[in-house]
Parts: sequence; C-alpha cells; structure tokens
Amino acid sequence: MAAQTLKQVLKNYTVEGELWKKLDDERVLCYACGHRCVILPGLDGICRVRYNDGGRLMVPNGYAAAVQCDPTEKKPFFHALPGSLALTFGMLGCDYHCSYCQNWVTSQALRDPKAVAPPVEVSPGKLVDVARRSNASLLVSSYNEPLITSEWAVEIFKQAKPAGFVCGYVSNGNATPEVLDYIRPWVDLYKIDLKGFNDRNYRKLGGLLSNVLETIKMVHERGFWLEIVTLLVPGFNDSNDEIKAAADFIANVSSDIPWHVTAFHQDYKMTGPDNTPVKTLMRAAQIGYEAGLNFVYAGNLPGRVGEYENTYCPNCKATLIERYGFRVMQNRIKNGACPQCSKVIPGRWEKSGISSYSAEVSVG
Repeated sequence: MAAQTLKQVLKNYTVEGELWKKLDDERVLCYACGHRCVILPGLDGICRVRYNDGGRLMVPNGYAAAVQCDPTEKKPFFHALPGSLALTFGMLGCDYHCSYCQNWVTSQALRDPKAVAPPVEVSPGKLVDVARRSNASLLVSSYNEPLITSEWAVEIFKQAKPAGFVCGYVSNGNATPEVLDYIRPWVDLYKIDLKGFNDRNYRKLGGLLSNVLETIKMVHERGFWLEIVTLLVPGFNDSNDEIKAAADFIANVSSDIPWHVTAFHQDYKMTGPDNTPVKTLMRAAQIGYEAGLNFVYAGNLPGRVGEYENTYCPNCKATLIERYGFRVMQNRIKNGACPQCSKVIPGRWEKSGISSYSAEVSVG
C-alpha cells in the first residue's frame, strides 16, 4: 500500500480531537506531544496522523495496526503485576523518526513506503473483550507513539478500567502537561524511553532532550507508575559520562524509579554499530546503582547479565523477583513488601500467574 493511499484510507478512521485549540486563520495548535505543532488548513502535524481539516484538528480513531498479548515484563514493566499478561495495541505514526526503531513498520508508516501496516477496524469494547479472553491483566498503548493517539487510547481505557484492567503507555516521553492531565485518570503505568543524555543526538531522532527530562518529572509528580528505559547504542549514547548523567538525573527525581538499560541490535536504518555487548550493560547497571538508584535492570540478553535481571530489596538485599528474560521464575514480594525485612517495595503489585506466553492476536 503506497503512503498516499494509506493516508487516504486513514482519513476514514478519524474524529475531531480534544487535545488542541483554535488559532486565527483556521490554524490549530495541537498539544498532544511536545512539538506543539501549529497546523495550517489541509496540512499535517509532524506526526503525520493529526491534521487540520478546515480549522478542526482530526485525529486517529477506530482501528488498530498491531495487537499482541505479551508478558508485562516485555513492555518492560518490572514493578507492575509480575508474571501477568498485557494486551498491547498500536496505531500508526510517530512524532520521532528514530533510525533504529524496532516498531518502524507501524511508527514510520506515513514516512517510509516500505512500512506497510494496514489498519484493522476495531472498537474499544472488542479490544477489552480480546484482553479478557487472552487472560491479560493490562491494556497497553504502544508500537507507535501513544501520545499522538491519546484520544483513542482514552476511549479504550474508559471501558478497560471499569472492567478491572490496569492501563499503560509505552512512550518516547515527548509529552506536554495538557496531555498528561488528559490521560491521567485512565493511565496507571507509564514507560519512558530516555534515549540518551545528549541533545544533539536527540535532535537527530526528532526530539529534544529537555522535553523528555521535563516529562519524566511531570509523570512522576502526577503519580503514574514510571519506569525508564535506555537502549544503549555503541558509539551513540554508551559513554560512561552520558550513562552517569542519565543515572544521576533519574536518581535526583526519585531513587525508586526502575531504570532498564537494554541492548541494541541492528535494526531498520541503523546497521552500522555493533550490537551492544554484555559488558556495556553490566557497566551501565553498576553506574546506575552507584548513582543511588535502587532498581536497575539490564535487558535484551536473557541469562547473560547475572543479577541485573532480578529485583532485590534495597534494604536487606534479599532476592525478591527472579527472572529469566521476560519470564518471572519466582516472586517473593508479599503485600507489596520484602518478606525478609518488611520494607515496602515501590510498584504496582498483586498476585498473578507465571507465564511466558506471547502471541499475535486477531481482532478481525
């Protein structure tokens, strides 16, 4: 499907948005993400999926481009319902253009003609029903940038939360106060990609470091359960100084925010750097702990990072959750606390089964 044809198809799956305001001359200001696009009539925002139709901002609605049921640990949320399943859905488009995006088929669908992920019509009730039949405990918006499709996510979560589901965002963190206030009643968990600590490199990806740092503070202040991921790319963001700067910033916001340092593998347009070696993850995790963080995890290399897959009590150092990749092998947390010293462990805990199930889900 050609990009222009896809764009025409997507116009059938739009409604007037809520995260915008009118300007003069039929211009609109969108504040769904940190770009705060001023959009002229007939044009798109940076994300390519929010557009001005005669002075109204039209936004995605009524479809999914990807739906999958995964372990919650894959998002990754390590301090939320260990061993549970998350039904994850995504639409199309992104406000960034990362050259190493692992979800480029959906996120870059309107920029790259090779990205083909046609929309499948679906209702919020259908997604909630699929989540229930999949024995999922969470519904999560991911695969594209959820901020730019927040109206649709909220429509789904308004049915999911009363049905007992925990709801989450997997995001690049390019938010605004307005969008966070809009989703806060419906979103429990928020994962942010901190893609490094160098603004010049952030601009290459389509964003600003300052926006993401401010979002981290705003998400924490608003009481979302926050976890942060940094994908370490050799030669791009893996120097000791940059890793330490990121760790120091997170620890200054809260030492209890879990930080995941994960391994890059060659993907999409970034095929030059080598894959991230184990020693880099181990070094980064150690820097995180030295900065005062209580929970640091090394990811994407199951069984090769030793203790950095597990959760430990920051007080008595007892092993609380033992993992192998996305699989929870043992969970000893009781009533949200360490069973050995009774220290409260921050997170969103509840008893749940142990599973490594992962599968695509049909919503047609």
